[in-house]
Amino acid sequence: MKYIKNVLAAIGLLFVLATLVYAVQDKPTQNEKVLEAHQNYADKNVTDGYRISAIDIPEDLNFAGEAVPLDDPEIMERVDREFLVNTYWQSNALLLMKRANKYFPIIEPILAKNGIPEDFKYLAVAESGLQNVVSPAGATGFWQIMKATGREYGLEVNDNVDERYHVEKATQVACEYLNKWKQRFGTWTLTAAAYNAGPAGVKKYMDIQKVDDYYDLLLGQETGRYVFRIMAIKEILADPGKYGFEIEKEDLYEDVPTFSVEVDERVESWADFAALYEINYKILKRHNPWLRQPHLNNASGKKYVIEIPNKGYYRESK
Repeated sequence: MKYIKNVLAAIGLLFVLATLVYAVQDKPTQNEKVLEAHQNYADKNVTDGYRISAIDIPEDLNFAGEAVPLDDPEIMERVDREFLVNTYWQSNALLLMKRANKYFPIIEPILAKNGIPEDFKYLAVAESGLQNVVSPAGATGFWQIMKATGREYGLEVNDNVDERYHVEKATQVACEYLNKWKQRFGTWTLTAAAYNAGPAGVKKYMDIQKVDDYYDLLLGQETGRYVFRIMAIKEILADPGKYGFEIEKEDLYEDVPTFSVEVDERVESWADFAALYEINYKILKRHNPWLRQPHLNNASGKKYVIEIPNKGYYRESK
C-alpha cells in the first residue's frame, strides 16, 4: 500500500513539473509581449501608414510678391532644404499651426494698417515660433526686439514693464522698423534679411560683394537660410493638407475674449488685483505678459490698459 502511495506521489510531482515547463516554454514573457506590441505598432503605423518623400516646391514661390529664382540650382537646394526640414519636423509644424490660429488675427490687421505685406506674419513665426521668448543676445518677444530698438521706437522697457512682450505694440514697432528699412534697401527680401542680421550687417555684405539682391548675396548661415525658412513656413501653414498634415478646427488654439481695465496708479500686488476679477496671478500674466513684476510702481501716474479674460473661460481660482 505504501508503495502504491509513493508511486502516485511521484506521478503527481511529474505532472506538476511538466505543467510548469509547458507554461514557461509556451507563455510569452512580459518583455516579449512589449516587443510584439511595438512591432505591431511599427508595422501598422510606419510601413503601412507613413511615407517619407521629396517635397514638390511651388513653381510660383515668392516672398511678399518677389519671385524666387528657382532656375538657379543653388537657390533651389536652399529652398528644398527648408521645405524638407520644416515639413518633417512635424511636432513643431503642428504647434505653429495651432498658435497661428490664435495670434494671426491679432497680427494681420496691424500689418495691413502699416502697408506691410501679409507674408511678414511668417517672419514672426520664424523669429519666435509665436512665443514670448528671449534670445541669448537679449532679443525679446514675438518679434525679437532688442531693448535699445524697443525704446527707440517708443516701447516702455524697464523692471516693471516691458512692452516688447505686448503683441500688439511690438507688432506696430516691427512694422515701423520694416518700413524704414524697406525704403533703404528697396526690396522686401533684403528688408527681411536686415531684420534678422541688422541693417549694418546686410549693408556691409552688399558693399563687399558689390551686389544689391538678396539672392546674389553670400551671407552667414542663419541669415542665408532666413528668407527661405519663412517661405517654407508660409507654404506649409497656408496649405497644411498639401504637406500631409491633418488638423481640424477644434484642434487649433483659440484666443480668449477679454475686456479692458485702465490703471493709472501704483499697484501693490497684481495677485490681489487679479482676485478682484476672480482670476489668479498666473492668468493675469498670461493675458498681460508685459507686466514683469508682481507689482507696479507707476510713480508718474501713467495710464495702463490691463486685459481681463471674460468669465467662464478658466476654472475658478482657489
